[in-house]
Amino acid sequence: MRGTIATRLPRTWTPSWDGPVLRVETPSGGFVFAQDLDELSVEELDALISRVRKLFAERAQQVEWKTYRHDRHDLTERLRLAGFEPEAEETVVVGLVSDLIAAGEAPEGVTVRATTDPADLRRIAAMESEVWGRDFSWMADDLASRIESAPDNIVILVAEAGGEVVSAAWLVVVPGTQFGALWGGSTLARWRRKGIYRALVAQRAQRAARRGLTYLMVDASADSCPILRRLGMHEVSTTTPWVWTPNA
Repeated sequence: MRGTIATRLPRTWTPSWDGPVLRVETPSGGFVFAQDLDELSVEELDALISRVRKLFAERAQQVEWKTYRHDRHDLTERLRLAGFEPEAEETVVVGLVSDLIAAGEAPEGVTVRATTDPADLRRIAAMESEVWGRDFSWMADDLASRIESAPDNIVILVAEAGGEVVSAAWLVVVPGTQFGALWGGSTLARWRRKGIYRALVAQRAQRAARRGLTYLMVDASADSCPILRRLGMHEVSTTTPWVWTPNA
């Protein structure tokens, strides 16, 4: 999955390679993905990390280095020493599409529909901002860019009640693999524990099945991981974003 990232980015994201490190510049910040770091000396790894910091310091942007439990054992310590700080750990879970298509139905009073409407994307971003307590307005442009870049590889679902967006989630198809990724899934606090998340999993699995996909993958939060495990998904690793902020 990590090996396909550079080929499936939105047009507004710019990738560049520095050896085994993929650096991605976006309008809202940077991301780093790395594989095959085991052959590097500690000095070479520290130099790579330093160049990442320099690139995003010049852009005055925060950068997130996505690490995995199965990365080289000292990567997170080298990031810590370079001023990166960890965010919440997520669990990487994988499941069969066929096991998830009947995960749940939307509760009474809630409708789920697919959308590409820019107005809906802004409503989704506003919902995300409320859920997380910080500005997610950038997400509307990010989703729009993904739709424009590869319209056949993303399906955005919005859950509404009484005209209000209460949750949203999307399926991202990974070209050249049998995988789809389940992203999003945030739900307003007052609408949680009603089955909306399970319904969004089911509807995305149904669409994945129609596309001939075999597997679905999620970087699952502490809230969603127990639900996904009960639905039959299996833990394969964990992932932790390490974030560096200029002048922090």
